[in-house]
Amino acid sequence: MVDIFKGIVENLFSDGGWRYFVMWAIGGLLIYLAIKKDMEPTLLLPLGFGTIMVNIPLSGAIGAEGALTTLFNAGIANELFPLILFIGIGAMIDFGPVLSNPKLMIFGAAAQFGIFLTYCLASLFFPIRDAASIGIIGAADGPTAIVVAQQLNSEYVGAIMVAAYSYMALVPIIQPPVIKALTTKKERLIRMPYKGKEISKTTRILFPIIITVIAGLVAPASVSLVGFLMFGNLIRECGVLNSLSETAQKVLANLITIFLGITIATKMEATEFLKWQTLLILALGLFAFIFDTAGGVLFAKFLNLFQKEKINPMIGAAGISAFPMSGRVVHKMGLKEDPQNFLLMHSIGVNVSGQIASVIAGGLILTLVAS
Repeated sequence: MVDIFKGIVENLFSDGGWRYFVMWAIGGLLIYLAIKKDMEPTLLLPLGFGTIMVNIPLSGAIGAEGALTTLFNAGIANELFPLILFIGIGAMIDFGPVLSNPKLMIFGAAAQFGIFLTYCLASLFFPIRDAASIGIIGAADGPTAIVVAQQLNSEYVGAIMVAAYSYMALVPIIQPPVIKALTTKKERLIRMPYKGKEISKTTRILFPIIITVIAGLVAPASVSLVGFLMFGNLIRECGVLNSLSETAQKVLANLITIFLGITIATKMEATEFLKWQTLLILALGLFAFIFDTAGGVLFAKFLNLFQKEKINPMIGAAGISAFPMSGRVVHKMGLKEDPQNFLLMHSIGVNVSGQIASVIAGGLILTLVAS
């Protein structure tokens, strides 16, 4: 016991011992953001606490016999946890607004521009596989980022995971300034009456099946990503598994998110995380996030050049995958400009399109890079 205590003290006060204190501070900051600022608490709280656990010298939580390492190998190394989480996310999504107005899907595609731009930029600093994994941060889709980084064997899985989920939580802070910088007051005041159509049950059931087939043909590597997401939606829409759908949306999604958070922390050991590359990854991730937002807004402005019935370009920003945060941000911005301008159904429709587009983009990245 004395020898163990002596070893801990020596590690803490060795030349590199300061790294432990820095990581404790980072863990504490994540816990603070989760509790005080209510930023993705189901993820950031376990991630922050796990960061502290793995950065205790000689920690028994990691290593060959460590519980967190065992969880990582069982649920993240094989992409199991992220894919199961997709079932829960799919069960939460109502594709009704998209099916009522299929044109909204093009905004989901346009908002993935930042992923590929960042991929090219990151390739100047990192090997191709790491650059591709960093680019996918722009999707603001944590599970997709985890799957892509793991399948491409990126060296920076921890930093990529932290960046992806952090920017998801920071949607209300990052997106509004970008949207305002790219739009005029007149554009933000554009009203878009919602002309919702009744969507038949048959259409709602066929939609996830057809999307899975099409996505699989376009990007075979995306089948597991899109398939699990669409399977969750099929559970929701089939009408015979209501209790299972509710379980997937609440119990399953929350439980897997907690496991994800505390398990991801195994990649946040001080020696691996505190590198200049981590700061660069965070900067590139922010770049991707900003340009994904900008891509959706600018595409909407471009379409307005050819349309009589104008589109409020703010809805293009909801094409990122941060569901439903981005859709709500755009709706609130619309109400702030004009209390009678209700953009929620349009922005949510674009937002769920972005969810599909981001997993297809992840599959395309895997197909291009892994081949």
